[in-house]
Amino acid sequence: MKKTLTTIAATVLMIATLSSFAAENFNPLKHVATAKILTTYLEATTLGSTDLNKFLFADDFEYRNSANGDSFNKKEYTAFLKAHKGIQFDCETTYEILDESGQACVAKATMKFENFTRVDYITLNQSEEGWKVSKVVTSYPKY
Repeated sequence: MKKTLTTIAATVLMIATLSSFAAENFNPLKHVATAKILTTYLEATTLGSTDLNKFLFADDFEYRNSANGDSFNKKEYTAFLKAHKGIQFDCETTYEILDESGQACVAKATMKFENFTRVDYITLNQSEEGWKVSKVVTSYPKY
């Protein structure tokens, strides 16, 4: 009886441990199209949704602001987004895929605010982990 209880306890512990590792490694963005990646990026930047950021950005991610020359890596940019979690921009947002070929995609996201427009040029790369945002260049065109 004691051996049976020990075996059952060991089995339950092993299943719980394995399922916690599986849940930790699950990437909900792994098998989605570029349009979903772009939507997730825009939700992070304009709606303050940061839940999927660890799956969204490539390890070598780079953000550049062409208006002031600022540049940030993945750690710095995700920290910025996390600090602004839940803050929603009051803007009309659209995006278009400019080119998608093989394992690369370039898109343009436009955020129209009341007094200015922000345009993000977004580069995506596909790897074993799915599509990832690898570079964003922001500009503020004058119309």
